Parts: sequence; C-alpha cells; structure tokens
Amino acid sequence: MECINRIRLAGKMVSLPVYDHTVLGEAFYKMLVSAKRLSGTADVLPVTVSERLMDTEREGEPGIGSAIEIEGQLRSYNHRDENGSHLIITVFARDVFFPDEELVMGDENYVELAGHICKPVVYRTTPFQREISDVLLTVGRRYGKSDYLPCIAWGRNARFADELEPGDTVLIQGRMQSREYRKTLENGETEARTAYEISCSSIEKL
Repeated sequence: MECINRIRLAGKMVSLPVYDHTVLGEAFYKMLVSAKRLSGTADVLPVTVSERLMDTEREGEPGIGSAIEIEGQLRSYNHRDENGSHLIITVFARDVFFPDEELVMGDENYVELAGHICKPVVYRTTPFQREISDVLLTVGRRYGKSDYLPCIAWGRNARFADELEPGDTVLIQGRMQSREYRKTLENGETEARTAYEISCSSIEKL
C-alpha cells in the first residue's frame, strides 16, 4: 500500500517567518498559521516553509493577518532539551499561495493519512463519559524515513480504533489541531506546552 500524507490549510498568518535551518543550501523558515474550526475556535499550527516558496508576485510582503493557503505534508521529529525528549509535529509546505483577501472562501484544515499503527491504541473515557482513543500512526516517506503522527478519535471512531492492533494499516481523514496543556517537569514545576495531533473525522482499516 502506498502511504498517504496530505494536508491543506487555509487561514491567516499569525507570525512572520523566522529562519530555522538550511539543508543542501536551501533555507527553511518556520511560522504559525491560524485556521478556524466550524465552532469558531482557531487552531494555531506550526508551518515549515522553504525560502523559495515565499517568493511571490503579490505587491508588498505578506505579514501578520495575511490570508495564506498551504498544501503539504505532516512531518515529525524528536526534539531534545534539558527537560528530555518530545515529539515535534509540523506542517511541511510544498506549495504556498497568498490569495487576495476578497477571494478567500473561508478557513480550511484537511488532513488525509494512510499508514501503520505502531503501538497499542489507548482507549479511555473522560469524566463527561466521552470516548477517546489515542492512535500513533507511522507514515513512510522517501529515503526510508517515517513520520510518527499522534491521532485522536472520538465516539464510534474511538470504539472502532480500540479494536485495531499494531501493524494494522489504516486510512484517516480529519484535521490537525492544537491543544494547550501543562507539563510536570522532573523538578516538580509545571510549564505550559502545546500539543499537536490529528483529530479523526473518519478512520478505516485497509
């Protein structure tokens, strides 16, 4: 089965691109893009973009609040610091568009993934009796690399996911969401962090 890893975002820039790293002479930048849900809540998502994609014929430089559309993939990597190692998820842009404001039809946040479940699914219920399953999906890419992407399923999707096992191949559709939480450090202190995960609207075993 061919692995699938697609995301399409349409929203607003909430930070300016900041230099992050260079690979084979090509500079990459990071920025934050906000995409509203139907509820009106906004997910603020990290985007990695090549300098060549930021070139545009649009008059003036795109800035905070500018409309932006992105097509790309989700990428993951482990970040190590003094507080240990944690998984970082980012949108890796393949195409970037800066539409005219009057042409924007509304925010969009669509993810499609096909890959393998790589650890046992964790099923639980909230104090309000909402059913949730945590699914860690591995999606292969070129040169033998893989991205490890945390997914969360609700309700009947959660019950379906609870029946899946490591090694199963699944197709997931949904959106990428941001979630604030507090992390307890080894010294007992807590700090605010942001988690990124794919909220499943559908999940299918292949």
